[in-house]
Amino acid sequence: MFYESFGAHVELRHLRYFVAVAEELHFGRAAELLRISQPPLSQQIQALEQELGVRLFDRTNRRVSLTDAGRLFLDETRRTLAQVDKSVDVVRRAEQGEIGELQVGFTSSAPFTSILPRAILAFRQAFPAVHLALQEMTSKQVIDAVQDETLQVGMIRPFALPPGLQTVELFSEPLVALMHTGHSLAEAGEEGLPLAELADEPFVFFPRSYGTGLYDQLLNLARQAGFSPRIAQEANEALTIIGLVAAGLGVSVLPASFRRIRIDGVRFRTLSDQDATTAVWLVKRRQEQSPLAQAFMDLVTREALSGS
Repeated sequence: MFYESFGAHVELRHLRYFVAVAEELHFGRAAELLRISQPPLSQQIQALEQELGVRLFDRTNRRVSLTDAGRLFLDETRRTLAQVDKSVDVVRRAEQGEIGELQVGFTSSAPFTSILPRAILAFRQAFPAVHLALQEMTSKQVIDAVQDETLQVGMIRPFALPPGLQTVELFSEPLVALMHTGHSLAEAGEEGLPLAELADEPFVFFPRSYGTGLYDQLLNLARQAGFSPRIAQEANEALTIIGLVAAGLGVSVLPASFRRIRIDGVRFRTLSDQDATTAVWLVKRRQEQSPLAQAFMDLVTREALSGS
């Protein structure tokens, strides 16, 4: 490794040799500390002085002392070596996944599953020096960002994946129907509700262009139930959908984790259809090499298993 300044090319070992001699003010003791013999040490210091074009030490038969230039150079050299050591430590810790930044994208429903909040807390406790940059996106946006390497990891609902990506299913959960508490179907018991019962109802749902995996799931379920849903009102956010259902604008279908949201005027009923479930996937590039990304995925997977 080289230190370059004012046209001089100096090896780091020369700087370490200089500091040892400057602190001991004795070539013999400095050589012992460095575990080299004294003649090569003297030669290296002379080579350093020649390279810099200045005299760093005054030498007599009885003593060694720093010149004015040597004292100034000692201060600068200590700072340089400290920065080099810090840089080496940073690189090593980054390679081991102890520091750095991790970009994670997630769908709006992920925080309501309890797994993401627990995983974030566990990750921050395990890697306090890592900056965890979280971005809320649609499943399609997460997939695009992981593919173009803007994100290292994503949490999505089931979605068609392009080549080069891989997923791990964290868990699955039921889909639930939402309706106003005054709706005739809201008065039934806790038994499951067939989606076909909502065939004639206006739906409040995400637009197809929004890029959520739930859109295709709803259409497939409705097709199996023998109808095509009439989407009377579109909204980009699940919380908005729930609010519009509370306002009596229609019914909707969302993951069961949204039951955690308590809004007056909304009744949740679990769908009884065989395929009325949805999942949460972790997604990353197959070639992703980041140790931070792997550590995050391991933590999230562990939290999912412990919560199941």
